[in-house]
Amino acid sequence: MFASPHSATRSIAGLYQEVQVDTGVSGASPHRLIDLLFEEFIGSCARARGAIRAGDVQEKGRAIGRAVRIVEEGLRGGLNLNDGGELARTLQDLYGYVSVRLTQANLHSDDALIAECMSLVQPIHEAWRAIAPREATPGTVGSPTPQ
Repeated sequence: MFASPHSATRSIAGLYQEVQVDTGVSGASPHRLIDLLFEEFIGSCARARGAIRAGDVQEKGRAIGRAVRIVEEGLRGGLNLNDGGELARTLQDLYGYVSVRLTQANLHSDDALIAECMSLVQPIHEAWRAIAPREATPGTVGSPTPQ
């Protein structure tokens, strides 16, 4: 469903470095990088909503712009439409819709549109977290043996 892990990982890591997220991106798994994108999307939307309430047009634009870039370059751009089937196509359409709605929210300073986008992406984020690879614990099958 997603593009090659190496190119997607580099793209996602680059996006995070650009938006100056202070996390352990370099050592994160591809799954964790997507999780970080979801977290930053939600955070950016929350900052935009706060900026709208405060009347801070510049911060609103910055935060919405960041959220749109995350959706377009990180989440939507990482989809592999050739192998991802119907799920990848549906996510592509949803992310396109979210981008349009965020742009409208920016133009009209519409808090409700941002809330709508958050409510659309949050269940996908929760599902993504639910399928996180399990880390082996010492003493279980497949876990490293203690030295």
